[in-house]
Amino acid sequence: MHTVTLFDAKTHLSRIIEDLVSGRDDRVIISRHGKPVVCVTPLPAVDTEKRIGIARGQFQVPNDIDSSNADVSQLFYGNDKEA
Repeated sequence: MHTVTLFDAKTHLSRIIEDLVSGRDDRVIISRHGKPVVCVTPLPAVDTEKRIGIARGQFQVPNDIDSSNADVSQLFYGNDKEA
């Protein structure tokens, strides 16, 4: 953990974020007029591999799923245009 001024935080924001994401810092305190005002911490990592296929087997896609496309297009564009 270290403290930076608001000016330094604005000037070196990319470096501060990289330090937090890489684990070199666990948090950064930003001060204004010599007083700490904000503590910046990294968000926990999200495992995106578990998201893919998470709903597999939870529902069935009907064979006529595209049957309402003309109706939906009319709702968006009116009678004049087709998507």
